[in-house]
This record gives sequence, C-alpha cells and structure tokens, in this order.
Amino acid sequence: MQPSREPPPRPANAAGHSRPQTLEVAISSERCLETYLQEINEVPLLTAEQERELGRRVQNGDADAREHMIRANLRLVVSIAKLYAERGLSLNDLIMEGNVGLVKAVEKFDPGAGCRFSTYGTWWIKQAIRRALVNQGPSVRVPGYMAEMISKWRHVSGALNYSMGRVPSVEEVANELGIPQETWSQLRRAIRSSTQGADVSLDAASTPRDLVADERSETPDEKVVHEDLLRRLQALLTSLDEREATILRLRYGLDGQEGEPMTLKEIGQVVGLTRERVRQIEREALEKLQRVMGTED
Repeated sequence: MQPSREPPPRPANAAGHSRPQTLEVAISSERCLETYLQEINEVPLLTAEQERELGRRVQNGDADAREHMIRANLRLVVSIAKLYAERGLSLNDLIMEGNVGLVKAVEKFDPGAGCRFSTYGTWWIKQAIRRALVNQGPSVRVPGYMAEMISKWRHVSGALNYSMGRVPSVEEVANELGIPQETWSQLRRAIRSSTQGADVSLDAASTPRDLVADERSETPDEKVVHEDLLRRLQALLTSLDEREATILRLRYGLDGQEGEPMTLKEIGQVVGLTRERVRQIEREALEKLQRVMGTED
C-alpha cells in the first residue's frame, strides 16, 4: 500500500463526528506528521481526577470535555500505532485508525469503573488498528451461497444461545436451519479455505463473521433479526447490577455493531479486577439471567 498523502487526523469537536478530521496544514505529508506530533506533545496529560471529571461531563453530553479528553490522549494513539508499523499501513493511516478507536473509547468510558483511561482506551485503539490491518489485507472468497449459509448459521446460533441459555450443538443449529448433516463438512471446508487451513469447528463458540474475510453484508431481514436479538439481550441486562451488566457487554461484544468480545484479562484491566474475579462475576450474572428467563417462560 502506498503511504498516505493525508496527515494524521485530529478528532473533531462536534459530538456527532465519529471520525477525526485532518490537520489543515498546506505542507508535505512528512512535515504534517512532524507538526502533528509537536502539537499533541504540547497538550498536558490528565490526572486521574481530571479523567473522572471529564468522563462525567462527557457522559452528560459536554462536547468541550469530549474534545479535551481526546486531545489529551492523542499521544497514546501514536505510541500504540508505532507498534504496528510496517504491517501494510503507513504510520499516518495507523494513527488515523487509532484515533477513531480513541474517539469511541472516550464516548464509552465509564469514570466510575475504577480504572485509568489509558488502560481502557488502549483496547479500543488496538482494536481499531487491528481491524484496519485485517481489512486492507488480501481477501479469500468463498461461494456466495456458502457465505449466505455461514451468515445464517451465525444468526441461528446466536438466537438458540439466547433462547436455550447455553451454547447450542452443531446438530441443534443444523436442525433449526433444516440442512442435512453432509452439509456440515462443506461448511467446514469453506471456513478452512477462507482462513488458509485454520482448524475451525462449527459450534456456536466459533464466529464465522471473523473467519470469512469478505463475507457479504447482512440482508435487511438478517439485520432486523440481529438487532432485535441485541435489544432483547440489552433488556435482560437491566436485571443485573451495573458491574455485572458491564462485564457481560464486554465479554460478549454487546456494545452495538462495533462491539468486539473481550478476554477475561482485558475486562479485568478495564474494571480493575483480577481475571478470576471477572470469571466469577460473569458466571453469577449468567446464572441470574437464566433465572430471569425461567420466570418469563
């Protein structure tokens, strides 16, 4: 990929903007990057108390606080972006994508969670950069009908997981879809070919969306089903306390369409708990949800 001719972006101060805007400096790309780095180094770092105060203001819709918090953490993006240099994207592009993750982290940061913003923001920044690196890489195509089957498999797996309160078996998903057992091997081969021989199973714990690089977009019907499932899950989470709900949202990627599942260790860093304690809370929260679903039947 050719190096980007645009300088690293600066987050906009309008609350509705999710992608930062570029610096307006009419000089070379190299000079723009140097100027950008000089500018962000002049912004003072925030103390823990300042982070909490700004975080509360951001939650209340304060655009100035949002801008302040973003600018104070632009150096964090640069330091992380440098770790991914020479992997197919220029440093400018890496910073741009990292800034998108930073904006999302600022908007989602919970000042009452008990952790520093850099710990929480690092995960979102890395996710944005990694996603960009994956998306710019070569895609391996699978037949259209098979991509459609994989997409349906994912949605049915999620729906059964919700209704049954556990991960469904391959046979249960296949029966729900009405497909014969011999089709399972075809699905496995399609997934393996798209991941260049990765050892993949078809149980619901696998996520075909992450395995097929160029899977087609959701159809309107699938999108409605997916969004309805998310709404029902979010409604169930209201029966939990705030910490339990937060852990399940992070664990299962329930923060909207951009949500990505996090490991127990990553969640522990966000909420300030050990990995084992996060595991215990996750288990207790799931047991609560099962009891709630049982009373609804």
